[in-house]
Formats: sequence, structure tokens, C-alpha cells
Amino acid sequence: MGSEGGYLLDNQQAQAGQRFDALSELFDPSTQRHLAGAGLAPGRHVWEVGAGGPALPSWLAAQVGPHGRVLATDIDTAWLDSTAGYEVLRHDIGTDPPPDGPFDLVHARLVLVHVPRRDHALAAMVSALRPGGRLVLEEADPALQPLVCLDEHGPAEQLANRLKAGFRRLLAERGVDLAYGRTLPRRLRAAGLVDVAADAYFPITGPACRELERASIEQVRDQLVAAGIATAAEIDRHLAAVAGGTLDLATSPLVTARGRRPLSRR
Repeated sequence: MGSEGGYLLDNQQAQAGQRFDALSELFDPSTQRHLAGAGLAPGRHVWEVGAGGPALPSWLAAQVGPHGRVLATDIDTAWLDSTAGYEVLRHDIGTDPPPDGPFDLVHARLVLVHVPRRDHALAAMVSALRPGGRLVLEEADPALQPLVCLDEHGPAEQLANRLKAGFRRLLAERGVDLAYGRTLPRRLRAAGLVDVAADAYFPITGPACRELERASIEQVRDQLVAAGIATAAEIDRHLAAVAGGTLDLATSPLVTARGRRPLSRR
């Protein structure tokens, strides 16, 4: 994933697993609610695109049971466990053809913003649906709410927001669309899906928010310094404030959109 400059948040780094755990704690309850509403049930066939960590594929496997199927794909499958009741396949949604289906449900979270050929990837996911199957896409929209500290009342919060702005600048330089989440309903309709609906969700404080911020900043600290966004001392000061629990740290809004493939072509 990523553009010519490469994926900023490398899944091979140790912090990647910590980020996956924090993202699961923050967003899995909302994601699970949406997937249940999209018809997840025993016996269903599910494709989890860009799975990242093992938490959500394991939960999906428990929901579909022994007569269902869960296929978890990613360009880096090192964090996935093929013995946990789901299939694992190395797959690049931006370039590879879709895996053998069809699927009752296809889901991707925080994937498409990092894929240069987003329209191709979306079309591949739609093509893998059986008639009547559901697609659930979840993407962040940092431009919709750009602050990590909503209550910017002191120097520590101001530094946190400056670091986050720089972090997102680095993402944009690597081809990440920081306003992609809000476009999902339109894109699902354009792809031919019906019954399209969407909402947005973002936590604004708590231990998992702190852990996500810590792991993310540690993962990109060298790039932040090299780009002149912050000094090493400023990053250390920010991480100390994060560890001290004195900052209320928010995530970007996560926009979740869902749609259904028509039973017959119109």
C-alpha cells in the first residue's frame, strides 16, 4: 500500500502490532455492529481485505462458524494466524485480481486511503460479491476533523496538534487521501450498489487513544525529525505527556459506509 514514496506506517515494524491492537480496541465494537447489520451470520462467506492484525478475522470466523468461510488478505500477512479458523492469503487489493468467491460480505477498514488505485480496488471488491451480497467500507477522514487534541488549551495540546498536522502531511506526500472517508457513499453508489448508508465514529480520549498515538508517533519519529516538523526533544516531550495521561487524544473520524449488490443487473 502507498504510493511511490512507500507506506509511511510499515507493518514490519514492532509498533505495527501495537497499532493494530489499539485500532482493534478503539474500532472493533463499531465495526462489529456494522458487520452484524450487514447480515453476518453462521455459514456466510466473508472476505476481510487488508486485515492487518488477527483480532477481527478471528471474531469473524467465530461468527460464521464451521460451515462459513473467512478469507483474510493483506500485502503483509505476518500478523495473521492461519490456525485461528480463517484463511490467510497474501494479496494486494490495488493490483491483484480478487480471490475466488463469491462472498456474502466484503469488508475493509483503513485500507483504501493507502492504495494508489483506489477505484480499481473498490471495483475488485464489488466484483467479488454474490448478488445480494454486502460491502462494508471504513475509512478515516482526517480532513473532516484534523485535531488530535480537540481542547487545545495549553502548550502540550498545541504541540500534539502540530505533530499530528506534520504526520498527516507526510501521509499526504505518500498519496494518502485525507478526505476520502466522506466520499464513500457516493463511491458505493457509483459502483452500482444499492441501499447505501453511512455514519461516522471517533473516540476522543482513553487508554487506547493514548496507545495508538504513542505507537504511531514512535513509528514515524525519524521521518518527523528528518522533515523538520519537530525536534527529537519535542517528540520526547510529547511522548512523555502521552504516557502521563494528561492529554485527551482523539482519533480521526472513521466513516463506515455499506451497500448491497443488486440481485439482478439493472
